[in-house]
Amino acid sequence: MFFRRRTGLSDEERTALAGVLANPTFELVPIRNALAQAQYLPPGATVTVTASPAKGVEATVALVEALQARGFRAVPHLSARMIRDRAHLVDLIAWLEGVGADRAFVVGGDAKEPGDFPDGLSLLREMHEIGHPLSEIGIPCYPEGHSFIADALLLAALRDKAKFASYMTTQLCFSPVAIGTWLADRRAEGNTLPVHIGIPGVADPQKLLVISARIGVADTHRFLTKNLRFVARLVRQGGFYRPDALLTGLAPIVADSTAGIVDFHVYTFNNVEATERWRADYVGRRLGVSRREPIGKR
Repeated sequence: MFFRRRTGLSDEERTALAGVLANPTFELVPIRNALAQAQYLPPGATVTVTASPAKGVEATVALVEALQARGFRAVPHLSARMIRDRAHLVDLIAWLEGVGADRAFVVGGDAKEPGDFPDGLSLLREMHEIGHPLSEIGIPCYPEGHSFIADALLLAALRDKAKFASYMTTQLCFSPVAIGTWLADRRAEGNTLPVHIGIPGVADPQKLLVISARIGVADTHRFLTKNLRFVARLVRQGGFYRPDALLTGLAPIVADSTAGIVDFHVYTFNNVEATERWRADYVGRRLGVSRREPIGKR
C-alpha cells in the first residue's frame, strides 16, 4: 500500500507535490462564466471541459475552440452517450483537429437516451477503428466506486479501456487511504497507466448551486449527486473548502514513483480565480516554491 499517515511533509514529499502542482490540469464546466474565469488560469495551462446533456457535446467543443484560441491546451470530455453515431464522431474529431486540440477525455456520460455508444468503451473502440489523430486519451477511474455501477463491472471496463488510453484520472475522492489502496491493487494487476489525481479546488456551496442551475434543470440532480461528498464537507465546514489536508495525506503516494502519479486534475467548479490564488499560496507557503508570475488576468 502506498499510503502512510503523517501530519507533516518530508522534503521528498514537498518536492513531489511541488512537481505535480506546478502545471496541473484544470477542469471547467461549459457555462456562461467559463471564459471569464479562464483568464485567471496560468498561461498555456491544460484545461479539460466537461460535457452536459442539457448543453450538448457541441457546447463542450465550442469552449475548447475558444480556449485554444486563447493559448490554452484544451481537452474536451467526449461523452459517449451524447455522440449519435460514427458520422457525428468523425465531425467532432475533425472540429477538434481543426482548432489544434490534440487530446480528449472519454467518459460514458449521463445522457438518458444514448445513440450508438452506450458507454466509454464502445466509443474508444470506434475511435480506434476510424484512426483518430488525437495524441492522448484520458479515461476516468473510481477509487471509491461508482454510485450505480458495480465495482466488478468498473474494474473490468477499466482493464478493457486501458489499451486505448494514455492516462487515467481519479474522480473526486477525499480518502488518501482509498486512493492508495485502489492504486496499489491496480499496479499489482499490471495496470501501468499514468495517473492524474482528481482534487477539488476552492469552492463554496453557493458556487456549486449556481453552476448546477446553469447546466440545466435536468442535470442539476446528477451534478449534486456526483459531488455529494464535496457538498457535505462544505456544509460541515461552514463554507469554503481548501484541499490542504487532502494534499498532506496524498503526499506519500505522490512521492512514491511506483504509484505513477504524474498530475493533479483540479476540479475548479468554475471558481478559477480563488482556486488559482490558493494554489499559488500553497506552493509558496507550504512547499517553499516562489512564483515566477503574478496571478491575474491574462
